[in-house]
Amino acid sequence: MKSKRTVRLGALIQKEISMLLHNGLKNPNVGMASISHVDVTSDLSYATVQVSVIGTKQDQMKSLGALQQSAGFIRSHLAKLITIHKFPELRFEIDAGQQHAARIDEILHELKEKGEL
Repeated sequence: MKSKRTVRLGALIQKEISMLLHNGLKNPNVGMASISHVDVTSDLSYATVQVSVIGTKQDQMKSLGALQQSAGFIRSHLAKLITIHKFPELRFEIDAGQQHAARIDEILHELKEKGEL
């Protein structure tokens, strides 16, 4: 079970990274990325950042690579804004939840067209 502290910290990290992506990250390879969720470990060592990217699989991998390259800058920027003893290391990964939902929607649409639904 997650503590209130880790949940609040995850929400704050999500908000600040989203603002940074919108206002000031100067890496053009990030593309149309948005932060869907941040999960912080209970010992505050790591924060897994779920990223949703609009585009093809290649666009997603390009954006993920750009975010991973910028992780040090993002972490240092956040550490200046959020005062905790040791700021968590950031790990970026593609949020597969939206891809699964889109695939299910596609399958349901195909079944509806065939008259099987």
